[in-house]
Amino acid sequence: MKKSVLTRYRVMAYVTAVMLLVLCTCMIFKYGFGTGEEITFMVSQAHGLLYILYLVFAFDLGQKARWPFGKLLWILLSGTIPTAAFFVERKVVREVAPLVEEDRDGRTSPAKA
Repeated sequence: MKKSVLTRYRVMAYVTAVMLLVLCTCMIFKYGFGTGEEITFMVSQAHGLLYILYLVFAFDLGQKARWPFGKLLWILLSGTIPTAAFFVERKVVREVAPLVEEDRDGRTSPAKA
């Protein structure tokens, strides 16, 4: 498996998790203090678009790592639970890292079966 597949997933996992935390903060201000309705709308739209990218990259990684459906579903849903993506990302990286091999030159090459 190429290292770029794992890197794309990692970047989107962090970005999605951070945006979800920002969205939760905006929601607290919107519903708790009655302020920030416009920023909440913009952040929610941005998180939605980024979550779609996260789904695509996580699904791609799951297909290449040959995960069972239940595991893939849990990883896809972790982008909707605040802070879950941080923990799931670490576990995924530890599991998938052996599938990524590097050449002597530092370039990645497909893992051998």
